[in-house]
Amino acid sequence: MLISTKSINLLSDNIRVSSETFCSGLFLSARWFVVSQLDYDGFQMIVLPDKDSAEYCAADLYNLVEGDRIFFLPDSGKTLERSNYKSTLGVQRTSAIGKILEYEEGKLIVVTYPSALEEGIPDGKAINESVLHLTVGDEISHERIVETMFENGFEKVDFVAEPGQFAIRGAIVDIFSYSYNDPFRISFFGDEIDSISVFDCNTQLSKEKIHKAQIYPDITLSEDESGLVNISDIIPDDALIWLDSSDMYRNKDFYSGFDRFRRIYMELPLSRQNEEAVKFNIAPQPVFNKNFELLTEDIRKRLEDGYRVRIYGEKMSQLERLKSILSQNGNILPEFISGCNIHNGFIDNDNKVCCYSDHEIFDRFHRVSIRRTVEKSEQLTLNDLTSFAIGDYIVHIDYGVGIFGGLVRMKDDKGRMHEVVKLMYKDNDVVFVSVHALHKISRYKSKDSEPPKIHKLGSKAWQNLKASTKSKVKDIAKDLIQLYAKRKSVKGFAFSADTYMQQELESSFMYEDTPDQEKAVYAVKRDMEDDCPMDRLVCGDVGFGKTEVAVRAAFKAVADSKQVAVLVPTTILALQHFNTFKNRLKDFPCNIDYVSRLRTAKEISDIQKRLKSGALDIVIGTHKLIGKGFEFKDLGLLIIDEEQKFGVGAKEKLRQLKASVDTLTLTATPIPRTLQFSLLGARDLSIISTPPPNRIPVQTEIMLFDHDEIRKIIDYELNRGGQIFFVHNRVEELQAIHDILHRLVPDMKICLAHGQMEPKVLENKILDFMAGDYDMLLCTTIIENGLDIPNANTIIINQAQNIGLSDLHQLRGRVGRSNRRSFCYLIVPPLVSITEDARRRLKAIESFSDLGSGFNIAMQDLDIRGAGNLLGAEQSGFITDMGFETYQKILAEAMEELGVETGISSKGSSDNYVSDCTIETDQLALIPDSYIDVTAEKIRIYKELDSLSSEKEMEQMKKKLSDRFGTIPEELSRLFEIVRIRQLGQKLGFEKIIIKNGVMIAFFIYNSMSQYYRSNTFSRVLENISLNPKLFELKQNDNKLRIFVRNVDTLSKAYDVLTRL
Repeated sequence: MLISTKSINLLSDNIRVSSETFCSGLFLSARWFVVSQLDYDGFQMIVLPDKDSAEYCAADLYNLVEGDRIFFLPDSGKTLERSNYKSTLGVQRTSAIGKILEYEEGKLIVVTYPSALEEGIPDGKAINESVLHLTVGDEISHERIVETMFENGFEKVDFVAEPGQFAIRGAIVDIFSYSYNDPFRISFFGDEIDSISVFDCNTQLSKEKIHKAQIYPDITLSEDESGLVNISDIIPDDALIWLDSSDMYRNKDFYSGFDRFRRIYMELPLSRQNEEAVKFNIAPQPVFNKNFELLTEDIRKRLEDGYRVRIYGEKMSQLERLKSILSQNGNILPEFISGCNIHNGFIDNDNKVCCYSDHEIFDRFHRVSIRRTVEKSEQLTLNDLTSFAIGDYIVHIDYGVGIFGGLVRMKDDKGRMHEVVKLMYKDNDVVFVSVHALHKISRYKSKDSEPPKIHKLGSKAWQNLKASTKSKVKDIAKDLIQLYAKRKSVKGFAFSADTYMQQELESSFMYEDTPDQEKAVYAVKRDMEDDCPMDRLVCGDVGFGKTEVAVRAAFKAVADSKQVAVLVPTTILALQHFNTFKNRLKDFPCNIDYVSRLRTAKEISDIQKRLKSGALDIVIGTHKLIGKGFEFKDLGLLIIDEEQKFGVGAKEKLRQLKASVDTLTLTATPIPRTLQFSLLGARDLSIISTPPPNRIPVQTEIMLFDHDEIRKIIDYELNRGGQIFFVHNRVEELQAIHDILHRLVPDMKICLAHGQMEPKVLENKILDFMAGDYDMLLCTTIIENGLDIPNANTIIINQAQNIGLSDLHQLRGRVGRSNRRSFCYLIVPPLVSITEDARRRLKAIESFSDLGSGFNIAMQDLDIRGAGNLLGAEQSGFITDMGFETYQKILAEAMEELGVETGISSKGSSDNYVSDCTIETDQLALIPDSYIDVTAEKIRIYKELDSLSSEKEMEQMKKKLSDRFGTIPEELSRLFEIVRIRQLGQKLGFEKIIIKNGVMIAFFIYNSMSQYYRSNTFSRVLENISLNPKLFELKQNDNKLRIFVRNVDTLSKAYDVLTRL
């Protein structure tokens, strides 16, 4: 798309003859269109005033310049503790510098900013000497690689997850170089490099094969300041430097280094206002404030005036929405360009071109991704959190809670080695569990970190606990199912289909709808249009757009002249929801008000009158709303936020209301997966588990308590007009912290808040903070409960190592709720001095900075709360006794049994009559130490193998293993055979299969009353036995039925024999 052709030609003539060229009237994204169109095929560097604008510039150029020619050069993040964000900066900086050093010819553009240029770098010769070049076919010994890696400051680990690490497994070497954002996997044949591939550190699987790799060390690490040079010293002589807002950094040391290059000033510097400048005629994109009539009008006018109008957008779906709105508004359609976005739309009056960006039309945050960003290794972190370490508490489904004792080798009676897992119980009893039965073990997790009670083997305690849990769960579930059936038989109001206004409301939403959100909205509308009263539960993490679902449902009800009541647990939430609803519905005919103890008696009686007369459409309030004095003219929809926080009395009233009114309940406490399936029979559930796509993740950084750094953070936030949370979890120390912060930034207004204050005082403080009277809220973790202040976008958590995972996740969810970039700083003492457990927690919270990824981890203990909320308090007690995963298994069994008892079959119940088939064999089947020698990883792979359920999954697993660890050894192949035999045995109805000394014995179900003996499966097995009398022998003694097969000397033969049944 060409813009300002005349001015650009003039510009390219100028740079050929003059060392300095000036532009005027050139701004917004038009600058990057000009850079990409300029006829200049050499090295260019663009210097912008700050990091954010440099990132937006790089992102725009990615879309405008073909090929990988744009490099972003950031600073090295010196003050940061080691973190993912820091690794990214290291990789982007090293790859840009590496690219400059090896530059020979062609177009190359480096985008940077002052603080990145102020840092020195080692000279070109030193950098080139430290690079290790590897090419397929080269000969190099492992020792030489290890030596070079250690010399260059690399760290040897089990699995590579961040730059500067390497790992060796047999003939495979993994190295994470600083010049590329994915690590390299080098396979050797002897000392010769057989192949090199790039792999994903999250899955640890190869992505693509390459021919050669360059291993760069971290060039930002040089301790010796004296040998450093300026970046301008390594830039080629014929380079072209673009300077934006040069007045802001012209006094810095690096600036004089640019004197020897040709320079283009994007605007006239203050000291050179009289210079001759190349003039551009650019105007900004008009502000439409989500008003689509204005937009249509503007586009019509432009097209009539002979302009070309183009709208840029990342996602096709987004542009489709725009298209449908514009076509309803008069069918004037501009050109749509999908898959490529620009940061600032503009109008070029010379070439008559309008380039608009969709995120500005919809008034959204523009989230950019910069190339060479290091992916967070979430999978490895999760593995780390769930791995078994010796001494951990575990639960075995048959024996109860014990202690994990590691993997041990045992000899069988023939002197062959087998690998087993050792579990220790009360009074030093020991159980050895075969690696084929690892699915029976799970890690003990419960909400309190106090140690569980260890069970005694052979005592009845564990069996009794399992039985009582089951019967309680069944009682609760039966009640729920009856309630549900009762509601299904009542008639309610059926709402009419969507109106035009409804569509307009939905397209003015600030974020893009996620698939989950669309599903939830669709389900809610479908329920409302049905004539049976709705009772739907929408469940999703903080900031996942549950409120938006409620707004749309409320508006749908109002469109049918019905009233809506929104119930919230706290006064502050009432105010928050009131603001949200008011902002979303301000352009629509709809009256909204709220009730809480902040309103005067006069205001409340006025609201009551308007409710009764029908003048008020939507009312938001605490439980006062369902008290005396509030009468609705025609209530059509009840929305309840966080129902579990209401008291019993309020719940009882709600239940009476619910019987005939459509009800929508929102909750942020996730509901455990197993419960979702089991309760499908009792409640309509929508789960929103994906975050909005253009919601920016909160940038999480771990740092030390450094006064200068904290001052910088506070100044940055206050300068952009924002507010800050500072969390310190000790009430008695808050005053001291207040004094320190006050000394650092004297003109900042700080307000203190903690749980020991009077509720009314606390509430007023927080309301003042929401109103913007204070710059900083210094508080304890009291703010984790649902505060939503869009203007607060930085949270600093002091002594973060003492705060639990889910609390950290909840606290971080307080920021990043508007369309601005937000930050979370975790202040910790030096990482060396804190416990291993705390370090694991911090690493987890940092690597899961995307919204919703927290669902995976922090939710483990929230899951436990969720189960307690749904099923009543006594269930939490059971969870504490038996650990969460085991509780889930028992829950699933209870639901299955309940299905059989009540005749309601739950989803996923199949014709399996055996819950598990045990295999015993004398053949060696294990993972040899020479193949994998990391115990935690071994157990993970044993468990994963154990849970495979199809041939396809097995093939994938084999591929994975050979990619990560090399060719699969014989002993491991036998493990795969055992898994196949176990699955087939389970389908055929065998409880146990023994393959020893060339004989296979398969035992049928022991319980002779089982449905299995009346099933088709059993009769088919008997038929096949009678067809092959030479192969199978059927025997029965002491009421046990079994099949004998002789001459079975391998596991694959055993599998073939079973397939004949």
